[in-house]
Amino acid sequence: MQRIWLEPGLDPDHPERGPDHYFYRQTASLTIPNNELLLAAARSNGIEVVHTIIQSLTEDGRDRSLDHKLTPIHIPPSNPAGLPPEKLGPVGDEILIPKTSSGVFNSTNIDYVLKNLGVRYLIISGIMTDQCVDMAVRDAADRGYYVTCVSDACAASSQERHDTALKAFGGYCWVANTNTVVERLSTKVSS
Repeated sequence: MQRIWLEPGLDPDHPERGPDHYFYRQTASLTIPNNELLLAAARSNGIEVVHTIIQSLTEDGRDRSLDHKLTPIHIPPSNPAGLPPEKLGPVGDEILIPKTSSGVFNSTNIDYVLKNLGVRYLIISGIMTDQCVDMAVRDAADRGYYVTCVSDACAASSQERHDTALKAFGGYCWVANTNTVVERLSTKVSS
């Protein structure tokens, strides 16, 4: 969840997409508000929150994955548009991990960090459902995490791509909506 992908006019690869494009309408009306609800529920119930963003470790992007070099996807650390929107960013000492490929487990130390935190259950949300979210869900499950994907807190460039991705990786995780996850977080912690 980064400004460069969520705010119309910032994505250098899609200048033709205006505020009326499906993706921006979907993220503004559903994905972002649902992520705000998830963050509030996690924080108020003492759940560890870890944020991930696409960001090169170097200004010239020489450390990026081959996929990101070929695409090309490059967000240097000095670009403020690469950070999450204010309401979706880290609060306090929440962790923000930059990744240099579509797969957060492939290009970061997130597995090490999660294990050090004692995390076994992951709630995954974000963009793009059929790319970064898909890889996070599958890779997390393969590493032994119990995964929930929050279907209405994710988005792809089209409804079809979003729905197809959810169906494709459903066997790797529990797919639930925001209200169900928020309710379970509140119930689990209070009981």
